[in-house]
Amino acid sequence: MNTYQSLFHTSWECKYHIVFIPKYREKVLYGQLRKHLPQILKDLASRVDSEILEGHICKDHVHILISVPPKVSVAKVVGYLKGKSAIYIGPGSERVL
Repeated sequence: MNTYQSLFHTSWECKYHIVFIPKYREKVLYGQLRKHLPQILKDLASRVDSEILEGHICKDHVHILISVPPKVSVAKVVGYLKGKSAIYIGPGSERVL
């Protein structure tokens, strides 16, 4: 089985292990947030042409295995995921969840 993806002139398989840690490593990832966060992150990743392959949410950090195409910067994807997910789960965002 070929696991490589392709663009017009390239074949690639770029996977990265990313760990998100809340400020001061506070234990805030539980309850309703823990149920909705995986879908929020998958939706946001698809907006930047990336795919979350695996993930694990602990009380004070999140592990993600993400596939990012070479045309997109990993830093851009991580910044986008952290920034937009913070907006979705921040104070006053109960209507989104």
